[in-house]
Formats: sequence, structure tokens, C-alpha cells
Amino acid sequence: MKGFRAPVATLLCGVVLLFALIGPVMWGAAAETVDTGAIWQAPSAEHLLGTDGLGRDLLARVLVATRLSIVLAVSATLLGAMAGVLLGVLPSVLGPVAGRVIGTVIDILLMFPALLMVMFLAIVFGAGTTGVLVAFAIASMPGFARLAQTLAASVSDADFMAAARVLGVRRHRLLYRHVLPNIVEPLAITVTSSLAFALVAISGLSFLGLGVGSPSYDWGLLLGQGLDRIYSSPAAALGPGVAIVLAGLGFQLYGEALARAAGGRRREARFGGGQAPASPGSVLRARSLTVEFPGAQPVRGVDLTIGKGEVVGVVGESGSGKTLTALAVAGLVPHPGRVSARELELDRGALAMVFQNPGAALHPTMRIGRQLAEVAEVHQGLSKKDAMSKAVSKLDVVAIQDPPRRARQYAHELSGGMQQRAVIGMGLMGTPDLVIADEPTTALDVTVQRRILGLLASINADTGASVLLISHDLAVVAEISGRVLVMYAGLIVEELPVIALHARTPAHPYTAALLATSVDLDTDRDLPLATIPGRPPAEVPDGCPFAPRCRWGTHRCTTETPPLRERAPSHRVACWYPR
Repeated sequence: MKGFRAPVATLLCGVVLLFALIGPVMWGAAAETVDTGAIWQAPSAEHLLGTDGLGRDLLARVLVATRLSIVLAVSATLLGAMAGVLLGVLPSVLGPVAGRVIGTVIDILLMFPALLMVMFLAIVFGAGTTGVLVAFAIASMPGFARLAQTLAASVSDADFMAAARVLGVRRHRLLYRHVLPNIVEPLAITVTSSLAFALVAISGLSFLGLGVGSPSYDWGLLLGQGLDRIYSSPAAALGPGVAIVLAGLGFQLYGEALARAAGGRRREARFGGGQAPASPGSVLRARSLTVEFPGAQPVRGVDLTIGKGEVVGVVGESGSGKTLTALAVAGLVPHPGRVSARELELDRGALAMVFQNPGAALHPTMRIGRQLAEVAEVHQGLSKKDAMSKAVSKLDVVAIQDPPRRARQYAHELSGGMQQRAVIGMGLMGTPDLVIADEPTTALDVTVQRRILGLLASINADTGASVLLISHDLAVVAEISGRVLVMYAGLIVEELPVIALHARTPAHPYTAALLATSVDLDTDRDLPLATIPGRPPAEVPDGCPFAPRCRWGTHRCTTETPPLRERAPSHRVACWYPR
């Protein structure tokens, strides 16, 4: 927690909680002592805020009321959060029909303003501590439900959720094992910030006579009683009013400070705690690179080195960890993922990313040229005119025809191939030493695929930038790569020169199986297409992860994990019985 928010929030919340603990103990007697000779006294040295209609000390009553005010706010918020979160996460594990019904219920509840609903429910349940507690909990539930629904929806389509469903994991286990751990942090931050609203709302109900009533009292009730004397003795209303403001401010600042701290932890997790320039002769060097999510470890101890000017391909089935490895290198692993590495050397200032879906990478309401120019303005300090001129020149570099006209167009006016070229041009707005291309040709037809691959190859040849090309298609990787990494279940199982792919002489059974499933013009069309039996493991197994699908596997393969060992120059394999 950085800046002034953290110390101020900690101080305010600490003082409020301290008074909530000790208030009734230290000032309880003074708050209840009736003194008919000191009725309605103005502030004095003996009674700093004056007295009420029974001669009771108002400052003591404000301090004692801290406990009930805070307990009500915290209890109502937690009740509303628990009910709302449960309602919001259910669509992520139930069927589509039940999910739509719950979503509709949440939408209907959100149509009513929260404060009006609190007042209505307080009337329904009756004035008093229990009534106001239930009323606020129900009124705050839709907001928490919508937040939880949105967060859970971002998790429900993840690969680890799909794998858990395939394995038959029960719905309650999906909730507490996979969904909730991935959304608990933003929910906790929201709950903290919501305490301020709860405190003000509940105090407002008591002020209106719909909340806490005698003989109990909270700040809202004291404020209402003091308002009757606002002209003769303003301190009677000032005391509880200041208490509400300071406590609410403390909760709000603490929620904001937690959010900033979470953002800092997220950046630290994404960037593995820092970055350093790569060793001489290489643009990237990673050792024991690991990516962890709650309940999953999709990348496990990857070693990766890319030399200057080198083109390296990464292949593997969906879910093998290819994209997450690249995102970890770039510092872009989504929350709540955490990246750790024994060694990670990379100058991220000289890194360009080309994503799989260029339509999602480009802003739909900004012109193409403006998006490219923004990179030069922010990172290189160029003027708008100079940055736009550079953007047009980069569009020309990536072979987009009539670049001045295209620069004035929006993303939807470009074809898929031109969108991908524009994204590559955006990466070239700097001077990248490494271009990471994550499935850059997946959504493109064969002709455009070859053009994009040719563009990456020309960038490598003309600028000397290294390229990390990620694909599930061996033919795509073999087109321009000099070296290929084969990933399976979060591990590199083979590293081999591309010439070994062309010669169809891989050492690992998984690489051989991938090659067997590749088709070309020489493939016999009378034979059925080759497939790899089984599916990638949803959880990390003992031994070699490919053993359950390998026809040459032995008992040793299922009990001992093979290390990645050198088999020949530039050729390493993780297999006990390489082919």
C-alpha cells in the first residue's frame, strides 16, 4: 500500500477498531449515568460535547456507540457479501438454463436503488438492530452477486475449469476449489470498500428512526437526537457526525489502499519480481520458469534461451503451456497467476508481442494510425505529427498497401490479415530485440498465413530481431524456425533443430505423434487421419506426463520423471526411451 492512503487508512481504522473494543468498557458507565442536574448542558471541560436530555455525557455515548455502529456495518456487509457471492458464482457451475434464471434475478434486483431498497426493507422487517441488519444485507446482495458473477464468468471458461468438468469434479468442489480461490482477492477488496457505504446507510436509517432504537444507540441515532439542538449546541450533532465521516473515510481509503497493493502484487507476480537485460549473445534467458494459479501449475520449470537473431518455434497441443510461457516472459500472466523463476533475463523495453486475435488486440474506436502513433508518443516522446508519420512508415514496412489511407481507418475496416500486419507494425514502433508471436496465423487462410510468416522472417532478416513463434501447427513452425521446442503438460519434452522435423527424426514419442498427425500434399488420402489417443492430463501425473498416451511406456515412465537431457548437439529430449 503506497502513498498517503495506507498510513491514513491504517490510522483511522485502527482508532475506530480500538474504540469499538474498549469504548463500552471504559466509558460505558459515564454514557449511562443519569444526572438530572446536568440536563442539556453545553460543551464544557467536564462534558466536551455537552449532555443529553438525561444529563448523560455525549462524548462517552459517541465512543460507546462505536462498537454497535461498526458491528452492524461489518455484519451486514459480510452477510450481504456471502449471500451475493453464492448467488453470483452459481451460474458458473450450473447449467445454462439455471444460469440465465439467476442472471435475470440479479438484473431485476439491480433495477432498484440500494438505499431505497434498504429503507423499504427496514420498514418491512421493522425498526431495530435485527431489522436494519437483515435489510442492508438483502439490499447489498445484488451488487455483490453481479461482481461475483462477472468474476466467475472470467474463470468458468478457463482450460483448468474445462479439465475439471471433464474429470467429473462435483459442482461444490468446482466452487470452493477452482472458482472462489481465483476471485477472492477482488471480492475482499470490494467488501472492505463497502463497509463505508454500510456504515453511512445504517446510520442514516437510525437517523430516520428506521434503524437502531432505544435503549440501544448507534451514531445515526445520536446524530438524529443531536440535530434537534443544532442551533443551540452544534457539538451534540457534530460528534456523531464526525465519527461517521472519519470511520467511513477510513474504510474507503483502506479499500483503495488494498486495491493498489493488490495491483502491485499482481505486477510483481507477472514480472517475476523484476527484469534484467539478457546475457551477451542472447535476448532471453529463463531458468526454472513456473506459472501457478490457485489449484493449478500449467507451466513447470521451463528452461528457455533465445539467441540474438534466432527464430525459435514452440509447438504443442492446446493447454500444453505454450502461451502461458510467452505471457510469463512478457510479464502478462493474468491475475491471479503468479510467475516464479530461478533466473529470468530479458529487456522488456525491447519486446514486441503479436497476439493470436488481432481484432481483440486493436482498439475498436481508435483509428489504426492513432494506435500505432500512441506507442511512439508514450515510449519515445515523439510529437503527434512525428509519431503519426512513423506509424504510416511502419504500416508500409509490414506491406499494407496505401498506408496513409489505412492509418485513418478503424480495425473493423481491415481484413484479418491486415489487422495482424497492423499489430506487427505496432510492435515495430519501437526497436524490438525479441518478437513473440503467439499463434499469429491461426485465424487466417493459408495464403495469408504464408504472407504473415514471410513478414516475420523478413523482420528477422532485416532488423536482426529474434522471434519466438508459438503454434500448434508443426508445419507453421517449421516454415521459418531454426530450432523447435515441443511442450507437453507444462514441460519442454524435446528441443530439436528444425532439420530434424523435416527429416522426421524426432526422439520423443510425443513429437513423433505430432508429426504423424500433420498432413501435406503427399499424405495418402485413402488412409484415415492419424490421431493421438487419449488427452493431455488435467492434473500433473507422476513420472512422464505423456506416459498414459505413449505406446512405448513402461512402469518406470509412470513413476520417474525424465529430465531434459542432451542427445546430440542442439538436441535435448525428456524421455527414458528416446526413439
